[in-house]
Amino acid sequence: MVHRIEPAAEPPVTLTSPYELLTGYLDFYRDAVLRKLQGMSDDELRNSRLPTGWAPLALLKHLACVELRWLQWGFSGQEVENPWGEFHERPGSWHVDSGESFADVKEFFQEQCARSRAIVAEARLEDRAATLGGRVPAEEDRPTLIWILFHLLQEYARHVGHLDVARELADGGIGE
Repeated sequence: MVHRIEPAAEPPVTLTSPYELLTGYLDFYRDAVLRKLQGMSDDELRNSRLPTGWAPLALLKHLACVELRWLQWGFSGQEVENPWGEFHERPGSWHVDSGESFADVKEFFQEQCARSRAIVAEARLEDRAATLGGRVPAEEDRPTLIWILFHLLQEYARHVGHLDVARELADGGIGE
C-alpha cells in the first residue's frame, strides 16, 4: 500500500545569498532523511532490501559521520576519536551495532548537525579547511567551506534518493 510522506518546505525561491541557500538546503535534506526514516520498523531500519546490502539506519549513522568528518575533523581541525565510526574497517560496509537504537543514532546525527551548524555560523564561505583527514596539506589543497557545504549537499541529495527507494520497498512510503 502506498502512503505519502509529506515534504518540508524548501528554502525560499527568492534567496540570493549562497550561504543561506546552501545552509537552507542542507537543513532541508537533513530533515528529509529523518522524515523518511520516521515510522519504519526496527527490522526495516536494520535490514536491507537492496542488493548492495546497506540498511537505512546505517545510512543515517554514515551521514552523521560525514558531518563529523567534514566539518569538525576536516574544516575545524578538531581532534576526533573515531571519524570513520560507521565502518568496522575501511573500506567496508556501513554498520550499526545491535545495541544502537534508532533513537541513539538519530540523537548522534542531530548532535553532529548542530555542531556543523555552529562551525559554519562562525566561518566565512571562502575560509579553508584546517586539515584534510587529520593531515595538513598545502593551503591550495585545502577545500573552502563553500566547497565542503556543496559536497555535503550533493551527498545528502544522493542518499535521500536512496532512502526514497528503501522506504517505498519497506512499506510503500513515498514523498519528497
